[in-house]
Amino acid sequence: MEGRCGEGSHTQSPSCAAVRSRKPCMDTGKHREKASSKKTEPRRATRPSSSDTRGLNGTSTEKRLRYSDCDYTPLCPLLSVAALSLCTRFYRITEPPHVCWDETHFGKMGSYYINRTFFFDVHPPLGKMLIGLAGYLTGYDGTFPFIKPGDKYEHHNYWGMRGFCAVLGSCLPPFAFLVVLELSHSTPAALITASLLIFDTGYITLSQYILLDPILMFFIMGAVLSMVKFNHQRLRPFSWSWWLWLLLTGVNLSGSLGVKFVGLFNILLVGINTAWDLWRLLGDLHLSLVDFMKHLIARMFGLIMLPLFLYTTIFAVHFVILNRSGPGDGFFSSAFQSRLIGNNLHNATMPEYLAYGSIITLKNLRIAGGYLHSHWHLYPEGVGAHQQQVTAYLHKDYNNLWLVKRPNSDVDPLSWRQCVSLIRHGDIIRLEHKETTRNLHSHLHEAPLTKKHLQVTGYGINGTGDPNDLWQVEVCGGKKGDPVKVLRSKVRLLHRSTGCVLYSSGKTLPKWGWEQVEVTCSPYLKETPNSQWNIEDHVNPKLPNISLHVLKPSFLEILLESHIVMIRGNSGLKPKDNEINSKPWHWPINYQGLRFSGVNETEYRVYLLGNPVIWWLNLFSLGLFVVMVSLCCVALQRGAKLGGTKKGKQVLMEGGGLLFLGWLLHYLPFYTMGRILYYHHYFPAMLFSSMLTGYVLAFIHLFYLFHPLSYGMNGPLAHDPTSSMAGLRWLDSWEF
Repeated sequence: MEGRCGEGSHTQSPSCAAVRSRKPCMDTGKHREKASSKKTEPRRATRPSSSDTRGLNGTSTEKRLRYSDCDYTPLCPLLSVAALSLCTRFYRITEPPHVCWDETHFGKMGSYYINRTFFFDVHPPLGKMLIGLAGYLTGYDGTFPFIKPGDKYEHHNYWGMRGFCAVLGSCLPPFAFLVVLELSHSTPAALITASLLIFDTGYITLSQYILLDPILMFFIMGAVLSMVKFNHQRLRPFSWSWWLWLLLTGVNLSGSLGVKFVGLFNILLVGINTAWDLWRLLGDLHLSLVDFMKHLIARMFGLIMLPLFLYTTIFAVHFVILNRSGPGDGFFSSAFQSRLIGNNLHNATMPEYLAYGSIITLKNLRIAGGYLHSHWHLYPEGVGAHQQQVTAYLHKDYNNLWLVKRPNSDVDPLSWRQCVSLIRHGDIIRLEHKETTRNLHSHLHEAPLTKKHLQVTGYGINGTGDPNDLWQVEVCGGKKGDPVKVLRSKVRLLHRSTGCVLYSSGKTLPKWGWEQVEVTCSPYLKETPNSQWNIEDHVNPKLPNISLHVLKPSFLEILLESHIVMIRGNSGLKPKDNEINSKPWHWPINYQGLRFSGVNETEYRVYLLGNPVIWWLNLFSLGLFVVMVSLCCVALQRGAKLGGTKKGKQVLMEGGGLLFLGWLLHYLPFYTMGRILYYHHYFPAMLFSSMLTGYVLAFIHLFYLFHPLSYGMNGPLAHDPTSSMAGLRWLDSWEF
């Protein structure tokens, strides 16, 4: 007999049996007597698959309804799980009363939302928006600077932001309880899972501070719970509950992706489950193609269109709130900056097209590429030619200004200043540094840091120089004759003598270079953001000015740019010198934790480390699950008769297989990432391994209880207290 209150399962919990005895789920004793007296074929108690049923287009019969109308959730265990979870997360929530680890970043970003100040982060904005909202609603005024870990909060109301994260972190054990209960129909399995998450020290720590992790995992578990609940509604297509869980799945998918790009792994899990579900529907010959298309369109709406709309809405709100200039300006294009109140480009006017005689600033398009910059300081002896330094500088400065000149320095300046000639794709120019009057120059000396590149310097006096000062303007994606537009054109400068291209390497120069960014001339001509520049400031009194308002990018343009910047930012998070970089193989074995706060005996110390018993048990259960499934598959392939455990095998492989797949999808991709990794990146995968542990342990326990059903019984009957099956006859209809 399978099912909890009439649903398919390999076990039956006592609590569910009690409910069955009180309310027999549309199956009265009269019906059972009638079935027994006629010796008819026993009614199937399993939940039919899509191929076993007819009319999955919403016309359910009474027989179908009996499998889903009697859902039973043990409220006492669930409420106990929720209460314990809240207590463990909120205990000493305000300690320590100073900034811990990444609270420096995410608390500060919450403040930026309250102050409407634009910033840049490598993650999508939802998590920081929610942190800022929680702080605002609990009286935080956004004035705490969040400079570094250890800074005292003093009178600032930080508890609201921590409390919000703790609430979402407290939802993880109840969500996991419901997921495992839904998949295994076993209250013991669900309780084991919830206990692992409630009492794991790592999850408690992550839930008590202003971090994105509890918010991310809340949406991940919300999506998984909604997905398995939706799968359970298979026999009620297009009912209100079917639509509810489908749409909730989509909402949680957009939420997980809106917090971190790790949400993509969750989307992949739901996508695989949905594809398999649709494949089974396609194989149901009782389902018309019209009805199949209804299922397909419904899933496309709920799992693609709705999440995409909500995800886009998150960014729309993000851009509306953060409308003031801030520390994130320099990471974005000049056109993007023109929409920010307080930025020098906001509501500014300047000539639209570049011309000879213009004074400009050039901004590199790589993340934090900075402005083309020079100053009176020279390269030190032994570093290329002993000429004037040219760098990239992240801040706006008078030394960022360059005068655009014609290639022939012998021309009388007054003659060409009297007429205006636009610069077009393919034209040759000189760039004279406005402050020092030296020309942008390159030659056959290696760059100071990037040895395969050539050095870029400032050379000449009062604009006079040599042929190594000539650069060809190339508009990316343009053709000969196209004018160079302010803000909008991506420009490359090709050195005429050597054929290399002006390049910002992103490497920081030593103290002799004032720790500014190295600028080189790269012999590799492939178009990259490092070799692309745009004109930001532009002064030319002989050209008409236009308002930059007409050049402001559209919402879709800034949405695309923000994603490009975030992706580049993620890929650029490389380990620094002497910085400990956690390895993915470290995580499942709990090899090393992460220091949140404090380094000596006089400080309040917080260290993120999982409970070793729980983590090693999870690792053991992962291996055990693989062995169990492998043995089942081999036995079935050899034609073995598994008897009473056959349905248990199906539950193990389907429900457990979903959890195992979730663990793989949230863990294995980190082996392919080149960015810096930390221990906390494993915790979403740990959710799935913890659920699988409860699943496997309960399965083994219940298999042991009912193993006589698999291999035969002897001795007293079940009603005898000395029987091996005494106490296991939970339903009167079980005739052993």
